[in-house]
Amino acid sequence: MKKQILVTGGTGYIGSHTVVELQNAGYEVIVIDDLSNSDVRVLDGIERITGIRPAFEVLDCNDRTGLEKLFERYAGIEGIIHFAASKAVGESVRQPLKYYRNNLVSLLNLLELMPGFGIRGIVFSSSCTVYGQPDELPVTESAPIKPATSPYGNTKQICEEIIRDTIHAGAPFRSILLRYFNPIGAHPSAEIGELPIGVPQNLVPFLTQAAAGIRPGLNVFGDDYDTPDGSCIRDYINVVDLARAHVTAMDRLSEGRAAEGVEVFNLGTGRGVSVFELIHAFEKSTGVKMPYKVAGRREGDIEKVWADPRHANRALGWKAKETLEDTLRSAWEWQKKMKT
Repeated sequence: MKKQILVTGGTGYIGSHTVVELQNAGYEVIVIDDLSNSDVRVLDGIERITGIRPAFEVLDCNDRTGLEKLFERYAGIEGIIHFAASKAVGESVRQPLKYYRNNLVSLLNLLELMPGFGIRGIVFSSSCTVYGQPDELPVTESAPIKPATSPYGNTKQICEEIIRDTIHAGAPFRSILLRYFNPIGAHPSAEIGELPIGVPQNLVPFLTQAAAGIRPGLNVFGDDYDTPDGSCIRDYINVVDLARAHVTAMDRLSEGRAAEGVEVFNLGTGRGVSVFELIHAFEKSTGVKMPYKVAGRREGDIEKVWADPRHANRALGWKAKETLEDTLRSAWEWQKKMKT
C-alpha cells in the first residue's frame, strides 16, 4: 500500500516539483495550498508529467479547524512536507507581521495536530538564511546561527527552534530540517516551473522575464560587495535536484532511519556563483542577450554564501547533479512556454 504524504504549499514552485518526485517514487500525495502565490493549473502539469493527479484541497495552514478536518478525511497520512510559507526577503522587510503570522502559525497548527493523528515525521522547508552572513565558507550544518538579516530569515530560525523544542518536550515524531540555498530552474518537461504572481521576487524568474521582454531589464542589486566581481554570491541548486532531496528525507523518516529528534541537512551544490556570473551563464546557455543595470544594494541581502553539502551527500545518499547551464536552459524553456 502506498504511503500517504501531505505536502503543504504543494502547488508552489518547490512544492510542485516535490509532488512530482514523490509520486514517481510511489507515494500517494495529498496537496494543500491557499493559492495565494500559486496557480491551481500547476496540478495539470503534475498530472501530465506523472500520469497521476494528486488529491488537492484549497486550505490555509493558518486555519487550524480546516487542517483538523483534513486530517480526519485523510486518516492515513504518515508524514508531512511543509513548504507553505511567505518567502520573499524584500517583502518580509516591508511586511514583517505577514511573515510572522503566516510562517509561525502554520507550523504551530501542524505540530499541535500531528500527535493526535499518528503522524510520525515532518520535513521542514528551511533556508540558508538561518546562517546570516557566515564567518566561514562553505557553510556546514555546524555553522553558528547568526542574527537574521530579514524577518523572513528570522521566521525560519524561529520555526526550527519551535520544532526542536517540541520534539525535546516529548512529541512522538521526528523531523528533518532541509536548509536550502537558492533553487532555480524548471522541470525538464517544461510542464511546471517557477510561476511568480506579479513582479518576481527571485533572481532567475525576473531574469527570464526580462530576457523575454516582459520586464524592461534586470536590476543587479549592488556591484560593490567584497566579492571578485562586486555582486552577491549564492549557491544555485536545480529545483528537481532539490525536490529529490525531499523524497530521500521522507524515505529516511518513513523507514525509521532518521536519528531521534531532529536532523539538519544543507542542500546545495557546494559552488558559489555571483549574479554577474549567473547572467553570463544564462547568455551562454541560451544564446539570449540579457539586459541589466546595476542598482543600489537591497536591504536584507547577504553578501556571499554557499553550501558544504557533504553531510547530505553521505547521510541521505543525495547529491546535486544538474549543471548550472542546463538548469538555466530549463528556466528559459519554461519562460518561453509561459509566454506562448
